[in-house]
This record gives sequence, structure tokens and C-alpha cells, in this order.
Amino acid sequence: MSDAGTRVRVAFAATGVANLASIMAAFRRAGADPSMAGSPEELAGAPFAVVPGVGSFGSAVSALRVSGMDAAIRDRMARRAPTMGVCAGMQIFFESSAESPGVPGLGAVAGAFGRFPPSLPVPQLGWNRITPPAGGPEGESAGPLVREGWAYFANSYRLSSAPRGFEVSWASYGEPFVAAAERPGLLLCQFHPELSGPWGLALLKRWLGTGGAAAETRRGAAAARDGDAGELAAEAVGERRPA
Repeated sequence: MSDAGTRVRVAFAATGVANLASIMAAFRRAGADPSMAGSPEELAGAPFAVVPGVGSFGSAVSALRVSGMDAAIRDRMARRAPTMGVCAGMQIFFESSAESPGVPGLGAVAGAFGRFPPSLPVPQLGWNRITPPAGGPEGESAGPLVREGWAYFANSYRLSSAPRGFEVSWASYGEPFVAAAERPGLLLCQFHPELSGPWGLALLKRWLGTGGAAAETRRGAAAARDGDAGELAAEAVGERRPA
């Protein structure tokens, strides 16, 4: 996948709130050819699609609805076409968020995001430990895509309960919350893979290499740690992955 002529195409939905430079650079380093989708049809038809998000839940949902990208996302989900949501781009798949009261999300997944307790400083900004689902991979196509490791977060809102039908990975910030949820064709990450160093780069490579779907049957007894997959731009936020 390293040759420019054979790189898989990854289309990004325009949410109007995302800084795309770092995540597009990460996908290029993972061996993909990322670009903005110029139309709902282009987003629906791309081999892989990403809904990014840095900013307001309400603004992101509104931008998707105005552009018609929301229908393209639903179409991809119906076909289980490989689709990823990141940070606020994860949250918009759900029914609502306390960030934008009264604004419905896409409602493609049941659940609502709440704000972290008032005793905690927000946003949660920095590295946090990921605990994957029980069980682990026997090979690159087996087990959950999200594995044990450290990921970079920047969020004030969180999902406290596992959505039905998903493999769920957890993190804790004062209380446990859903760090990632995955099912065949859909990967939702509350963290930023593009800022999560070699661990995040390895996740993107797995997502691209397995057609965007975790194995439906998990095997093995323990989640494997990812080895060094090369450097990524964690320096962009001035921090390093903890040892």
C-alpha cells in the first residue's frame, strides 16, 4: 500500500469544525490517499470514509445535514462500508450530546453523551490508558481493532454505557467511559488516533488492512500490545506517549 498509485482512497466528510491537517497526514503515513469528499455521492462510494471532529457537536451535525453527508453516512452503515468517527465525529453517530441540548445527533447508534462530572477539569486533555474488550487477537484480522495501549484525548463529554452490538474499549477519567466502539464496518473513537503516536498509527493500518471491520468472533486470551509502527505527530500537541 506504500506506492502512491495503489494507495486506498479515504474520503473525509466536511463537518466544518475539524483541523484536518494532522489526521490526513496520519492516514498518508498509514498508506492511504485521504481527501475531502466533494459530494454525498463521493462520500458514500469511497472505499473508506472518516467523519472527523474537533469542536461543537451541534455545528458538526448541522454541517452534515446541510451538505447531505448524513444520508451518505447512513447509506454506508446500511452496507457496512468501512466508516470511522473520531472525537466529535464519534459523538454525532449517537442520539444526543449535553454539549448541544435539543440538537439531535444522527441517531444511528442508541446512546447520549454527557459532560464529565463538575469535579473534573475539562476538557480531558492528554494521554489515557485504553482497556480493550476481553480476549485478544491471534492474527492481524482477528479480535478487536482497538487494542491495549495509550491514546491521546481532548474531550469534555463522554459516553458512559456500552452501545448494544458493539465491541467496546474503555478508559477512565474520574469514572469509566467508552474510549472506542466497533462493529463490522464501523469504528468510533473518542480519542485521536492521529495524535496517539505509534499505537494510533498501528490502529489506522489495521483499520485499512482489515477492510475497516473487526473480526466478528474474537479469539485468544489477552490483548497484544502494538510494537513500534513508526513515529507520528504527537509532537504537534507537545507531548509524548508515556513509557
